[in-house]
Amino acid sequence: MAEETKRRRSEVKAELRAQRKAEKKGYVATTKFLIASPTKVRPVAHVINQKPCSEAMAILENMPQKGARLIKGTLKSAVANALFANKNLDEDMLYVKEIRIDEGPRLKRVWFRARGRADQLLKRMCHITVIVDEKAGE
Repeated sequence: MAEETKRRRSEVKAELRAQRKAEKKGYVATTKFLIASPTKVRPVAHVINQKPCSEAMAILENMPQKGARLIKGTLKSAVANALFANKNLDEDMLYVKEIRIDEGPRLKRVWFRARGRADQLLKRMCHITVIVDEKAGE
């Protein structure tokens, strides 16, 4: 009985791994430990999600936020990875499949206040992951 359940669990895990691998098709670029708050970068990322890469680049170039500049660098890297891996691709054939802004570690700094007190200043970091993929119709 115990061997059967172990075998079933291992089969289910193998199936899940295969599904995840099939879902993660695409070309990935990651930038880590950027000193920018994830809560400030995420709204910028939501604007370009599921858009063609050329359109996303144009949008990011015209946004004033610091997060737009950071995401643009990661998006350029993902597009370059895609074009290097598959020579038949063109930048117009790619779209932003997924963009993820994860929280990184926090730098803790001292913020000196009045009357000899001190507060803690948290400088937040984020990790940006961009996955680009080919458009389905082409």
